[in-house]
Amino acid sequence: MKKLLWLTATIPLLFACSENAVTGRKTLAFVSEAQMQQMADPQYDSFLKVNRVLINSDAAMVKRAGQKIATAISKYYNDQGKPEVLSGYKWEYNLVDSKEANAWCMPGGKIVVYTGLLPLTQTESALAVVMGHEVAHAILQHGTSRMNEAVVTQLGGSALSVLLSTKSAETQNIFMTAYGVGTQYGSALPNSRKQELEADKYGLLFSSLAGYDPRVAVGFWERMAAASNGQKPPEFLSTHPGDATRIARIKEYLPEALKSYKPAK
Repeated sequence: MKKLLWLTATIPLLFACSENAVTGRKTLAFVSEAQMQQMADPQYDSFLKVNRVLINSDAAMVKRAGQKIATAISKYYNDQGKPEVLSGYKWEYNLVDSKEANAWCMPGGKIVVYTGLLPLTQTESALAVVMGHEVAHAILQHGTSRMNEAVVTQLGGSALSVLLSTKSAETQNIFMTAYGVGTQYGSALPNSRKQELEADKYGLLFSSLAGYDPRVAVGFWERMAAASNGQKPPEFLSTHPGDATRIARIKEYLPEALKSYKPAK
């Protein structure tokens, strides 16, 4: 009987797949991208209400870089005949007061940059590379993928309809973790590192299309490595690639990204 119940809950998962418009990969889609975007709006607003949102020259820089990236990406995928890549996107860009060196982008283009990141980016170009990386996570639907995996492994597929309808704290925690507002360890680690490198690659492209020099990414990640003072966990225990691995891969990606780079006039 238990086996039958397990099959009843699991069989729908075998058919709940979608194809990513950018990569062509088929991924689990128990929670759709459209649902993720609907969840993002209140989560983003709630985050902004409990954090200090700045309105200054640095915040203006964040918005400027974000707008340039959004415009460039929209043109890029429209030219490719793939406007659906940005379906439902309503971009927002905010700088919040926090010592944490972090940034993230929720589904639908909801971006936050922390002030603690700015001493490491130092320039608008480096900031744009980081923002391009975070936007890439959203467009490649990495968070949506992690959300689906977490829902199934932590809660079981049969609980999804109840989970989404009640908007439980557990749902919110999974959502925020999936989009970088938290840390994830466990079986998803290798996939997370793969996603990070993929976001690096597309992030360089997006910042280049927006008129920012992608070569500044190397210096940024060198500064990030120096700032850690060797305190990061070993790569096999981290959701992110090791600094040396990441810098080496970025150098490999740069020639392709530079083909799209046209300095802003």
